[in-house]
Amino acid sequence: MFCDHIGEMPLPADAEQGATGLERWLDALGKIDANRAAEALASESVRALLTGIFGCSPFLAGVAQQEPDYCFALLADGPDAAWPDALSPLDPPPASEAEAKRSLRRARRRAALAVAIADVTGHWSLEQVTQALSDTADACIETALAFVLTEAGNRRRVALPDPDHPTRDCGIFALGMGKLGAHELNYSSDIDLIVLYDPDKVPTSRPDRLGQDMARLTQQWVALLQDRTADGFAFRTDLRLRPDPASTPPAITVRAAEIYYESTGQNWERAAMIKARVVAGDRVEGEAFLEFLTPFVWRRSLDFWAIRDIHSIKRQINAHRGGSAIAVAGHDIKVGRGGIREIEFFAQTQQLIWGGRQPALRVKPTCKALDALVGAGQVTPDAARELQACYTYLRRLEHRLQMVADQQTQKLPDAAGLDAIARFMGEAETAAFVAQVRATLETVEGHYALLFEDEPDLAVEGLGNLVFTGSDPDPGTLETLAGLGFRNVERVDTAVRGWHHGRMAATRSNRSRQLLTELMPTLLQTIGNTADPDEAFGNFDRFLHGLPAGVQLFSLFQTHPDLLSLVAEICGSAPLLGQHMQRRPAVLDAVLTPEFFAALPDSAAQGKALEALLAEARDMQDTLDLARRYASDLTFQVGVHLLRRETAPDGAATVLSALADHTVTAMLSAVHTAFAERHGYLPGDGMLVLAYGKWGSGQLNPSSDLDAIVLYDAPSVLEQSDGVKPLAAATYGARLTQRLVTALTAETESGRLFEVDLRLRPDGDKGPLSPSLEGFETYLRNDAWTWEHLALVRARAVCGSAALRGRFEAVRREVLARPRETADLAGQVDHMRNRMAATFKGQSPWDVKHRRGGLVDTGFLAQFLVLAHAAAVPDLLDPRDTAGIAAAAARAGIVPPDCAEALADAEAFWLGLQTLMRLTGADGAPERLERPAVQAVIAQGLGLPDLARVEADANHHAEAVMRLYRSLIGGE
Repeated sequence: MFCDHIGEMPLPADAEQGATGLERWLDALGKIDANRAAEALASESVRALLTGIFGCSPFLAGVAQQEPDYCFALLADGPDAAWPDALSPLDPPPASEAEAKRSLRRARRRAALAVAIADVTGHWSLEQVTQALSDTADACIETALAFVLTEAGNRRRVALPDPDHPTRDCGIFALGMGKLGAHELNYSSDIDLIVLYDPDKVPTSRPDRLGQDMARLTQQWVALLQDRTADGFAFRTDLRLRPDPASTPPAITVRAAEIYYESTGQNWERAAMIKARVVAGDRVEGEAFLEFLTPFVWRRSLDFWAIRDIHSIKRQINAHRGGSAIAVAGHDIKVGRGGIREIEFFAQTQQLIWGGRQPALRVKPTCKALDALVGAGQVTPDAARELQACYTYLRRLEHRLQMVADQQTQKLPDAAGLDAIARFMGEAETAAFVAQVRATLETVEGHYALLFEDEPDLAVEGLGNLVFTGSDPDPGTLETLAGLGFRNVERVDTAVRGWHHGRMAATRSNRSRQLLTELMPTLLQTIGNTADPDEAFGNFDRFLHGLPAGVQLFSLFQTHPDLLSLVAEICGSAPLLGQHMQRRPAVLDAVLTPEFFAALPDSAAQGKALEALLAEARDMQDTLDLARRYASDLTFQVGVHLLRRETAPDGAATVLSALADHTVTAMLSAVHTAFAERHGYLPGDGMLVLAYGKWGSGQLNPSSDLDAIVLYDAPSVLEQSDGVKPLAAATYGARLTQRLVTALTAETESGRLFEVDLRLRPDGDKGPLSPSLEGFETYLRNDAWTWEHLALVRARAVCGSAALRGRFEAVRREVLARPRETADLAGQVDHMRNRMAATFKGQSPWDVKHRRGGLVDTGFLAQFLVLAHAAAVPDLLDPRDTAGIAAAAARAGIVPPDCAEALADAEAFWLGLQTLMRLTGADGAPERLERPAVQAVIAQGLGLPDLARVEADANHHAEAVMRLYRSLIGGE
């Protein structure tokens, strides 16, 4: 038997566990073949090997019991002979989804058993082990793709050129990244894939839906691999290495990827592409894409400046040089000191520097890359041999850690658990094992440290001293700070010292402090260039204190000075945007994309982008998180456009209102679908969301709440839903509405989507959370107050079926077009306005909403015109905004054209001023208007020279509005 000739075997960490595992495996084998079971029991080598394996790995004990005959074949014939049968479950191709999942999981299970036995016995080299693991993943990925393509062909979504070989010339392919791409997959690794397709080559029967079909096909493909079933999973699959994963669908076009890498591809992506390989699908198309990327990955110039951010990933090595011994217990042998990642980066950084001119360096496996570097004269033979030996040992140890429970871990156990992993490595003495691990890590660390011998030059010509070490302020540094424009230089000096002491999360790591040191001259210069350096510095300090980490942000600042300038400007002028940055620092990544300062997306583009993004969601929580990120990022983009005067306030309002429309629609759909899984659906046409106020008129600003009413449709309040847990119609509507509100308002790390106000519904907080549409129609016709009719002017249906939208619009027009006695209506409106004025005095000229002649008055005027004249002029019912209503009134001869224009101009001015005051924080703190930076943002955003002119224009508009108010409504 093979077992009689092995040279290595693990020792049982738990002898009782090992003996129990052996007994159970023999029982399972005996039920299939009693003779083989007897043969195995009689073999001392079989008993010793399996007791050792099972005594260390509950996972392998379970796999052997599931595959007893294949396990015996491995022990009897050896892994070389038995390996071809490991992947036999994949042939013939599966005929159903359930069969596909079973086949994939069984093939991976058998391969895991074969590789484990070959590895722990030392029968296979590391290269053979990782090759077999990678081949298994390749076969499973290809089989899964072939199955989903065949299914798509059966559903006539694609017309396969060769149905017997579905992936041939299919136009879609997957790149294996990282260890999979280099044929170095580890034992329990995730697989990193980038899925691409050529829309001109995919044989689709639905070209207009190709993007959606490819996204859905990719999700099905991934589900086949990673969904957990009774048979476990095949491979956990990660698609996040694709270009811009937060805003792209799971499968993207080849051309989109090409444009991304040509325009915005990062250095870390260059490093990642070194190992990229076509692992499934259209090989010809995939190889052509990799050939296209060659100039991106392998630059002919010696790109030392670009490589610094690759080095920065492990910059803290400088702090460890000559330091204390590495603690083995709890150490991460992948990313910790002296770990696998350091060996990989040792090779990759030098490949990136030299590979553009020396094609021989363009190899994927780490050990072969070290050999190539020796051949190129960049690494000494001794260093390469030592690193290769360390790599082999650490990878074998990594596999043992993962074999224990089939978990992707690289972390050694604590001191109490080291005995078990030492036995799995075949070492009887834990002390000897610990010594070997430490020696290996220290050898790697010593070689890696050589990459960081040269410290960066932190000098900035002509700037002066910037020294923040020692216990006392440096006088020269205080002089430099004063020269940069800071008034309170001691405060700045103290704060920067605190940063360097790691007193906040953003600067707690050595690497973040190292980056901050390099960045400091540019950072202080940039803040000094703002309109109010002390204000900007104070807000930047608060921003840093709110960050969970700093390395990524500091790296971005270092490579993108324009981004730092923007952040400094935000900190000096726009606290609303500062809150966005603090809550979600990753929003700054988007600023670096070419499209960030392009035209803001219109409604159609937003709908398409959000649909593509949510197609990637794996579950309800994922849907909520993705939607929040999208809304947060776009709101931030709109704010930056306002700050930089790339868009006017009215354009921003249109974009934000469309964002609310699409987001609420998507959330209602997702929440309703999840809700229906338990409670089913009501008879009728579903739910309807009505937008009121600024949302209804399409005039949202970056901090607006959503005024809404949510209605349900059912033949009767006594109707019940059709789910497993049916609900009465009223209860159904209320609970679903509460779910929707929670989804929109829940605070997460990405922020909340919107604040939602439902108090405009009948009877306000005392009424049902979600009235029925029929009841709402009756209420509007018979019981609604005049103020509710006024609010109805700006109301519109946002999401719901066409039938429900039509019903609402019909009752809206019916109610608003009723003949009314103008004088009586004017008296009611003036009475309401006076009551509001008694509560909200509006005495400040900057109280945009409540001052006389402000937004409240422009709104009342427009709504009065509709209620007073819509019976005779139905055109008044079409627009929701004041400008549109005023124009319709002028066309009908109700008001003179100059008065209509004055009303529209006033509302546009007030809305713009309110938006800019909220952006700069002056809306809730008028004292901020004294700051020059705030004044500049507001005045320039309105196209005016200074704040004095803004105030003069405000008074002019207020007077014009009040003249019209007195003319039409009366009052003061």
